[in-house]
Amino acid sequence: MTIQRMDNVLIVVEDLDAVIAFFVELGMELEGTGPVEGPWVDAVIGIEGARQSIAMLRIPGADGRIELAMFHSPDAISVGPRDAPANTLGIRRIMFAVDDIDDVVERLRLRGAELMGELAQYEDAYRLCYVRGPEGIVVGLAQQLS
Repeated sequence: MTIQRMDNVLIVVEDLDAVIAFFVELGMELEGTGPVEGPWVDAVIGIEGARQSIAMLRIPGADGRIELAMFHSPDAISVGPRDAPANTLGIRRIMFAVDDIDDVVERLRLRGAELMGELAQYEDAYRLCYVRGPEGIVVGLAQQLS
């Protein structure tokens, strides 16, 4: 038995609209939004009485998706500082390949993103950086050079 694909990554957020705008600026497409609640949700996520608004974003022309969830009940729980460094345990970032890293960084900065370190070059192969977006979400960007 093998894995068929990675369907999506879930990010729980407080400001759904701001995070949607950030990922749309990155180049993702909003597939849809809507409420999610009921016994089947409670059973799947193991939280009784869960009510949330979700948004599904996709990478144009690819399989990758991000699901955003904003909990109305129960309240979301914070497990650490939003500006946690790269060596903090847990999922630290999502990496995207981009065509023009300078353009993407500039557009994301206009949405409040901050460069975490420097835009660096790895040999003659890639230019890479990490940016911290809304709610502390860390996005890695990589532009292939050759």
